[in-house]
Amino acid sequence: MLTWVVRLLWLVLPFTSGPALADALDGASTPVRTVASAGLWLAWATGVVAVLVPRPVGLTALRVLAPGALVASLAASGGGHTSVAGLVVGAALTVLAVTPEVASVFVNGAAYPNERRYPLRAPGPLLLGPVELTWAVVVLGVCAGPLLLAARQWLLGGAALVVGLPAAWLLVRSLHLLSRRWAVLVPAGLVLHDPMSLRDPVLFPRATIDVVHPAPAWTDSLDLTQRSLGLALELLLREKVPMTLVRPGRRAGEEGASARLLFAPARPGAFLAAAAHRRIASAPC
Repeated sequence: MLTWVVRLLWLVLPFTSGPALADALDGASTPVRTVASAGLWLAWATGVVAVLVPRPVGLTALRVLAPGALVASLAASGGGHTSVAGLVVGAALTVLAVTPEVASVFVNGAAYPNERRYPLRAPGPLLLGPVELTWAVVVLGVCAGPLLLAARQWLLGGAALVVGLPAAWLLVRSLHLLSRRWAVLVPAGLVLHDPMSLRDPVLFPRATIDVVHPAPAWTDSLDLTQRSLGLALELLLREKVPMTLVRPGRRAGEEGASARLLFAPARPGAFLAAAAHRRIASAPC
């Protein structure tokens, strides 16, 4: 349901924000106005593809573009061209883009028919500034160069283009990691796909799973939650399963094995209910 709301809001975005943005650009030079208008339409068209054909990469695109729509409306308002509808739509898209329900639809857009993916919560420390700063650098890296060149600021524009675009590409790839973290229920059992914690996805066969349940506060199980906020789940196994942990400074990772570990689905209750339905021993939240 929320995904359909996102689609509707994105499709009406030109009608809610477009007039105010056009008025805000009216005083700019013709090249700047042309480049800015083309960029806005390109961003909107990219968002249309992302919301109509949900995929993990589309989730990243939505999470970059939706706040951009809000910031653009805020900038127009700061210049005296306020669109209440544009501000409301931009704010709603920004909030909905980070909800677990919407993320679930996007990450399952590329899933096999017999599997179900459950997004993992974002690492807590990243939400306290690094993600927002990364987003700002991405937007500036993409926009600054073309706009400066259109304004005939050749030296600054060229430097911004040469530096900004590669930086934006690298940072978008980092943001995309957040859209590629999920726990997967498959016919054989449970898979953890988390490139921030594990070098490769790890399968935990159903026969090796003792129970998956809400983690007690005193547990000392291997923590793969990346310090995310909220309830973590504990997976107890009958035998150790080998895995390669991602460690800072170690490109090859750290080989290990564990029979007890923690992970953090964005919707732990829904995950446990689905696990029980697939005959994986679990305890409800």
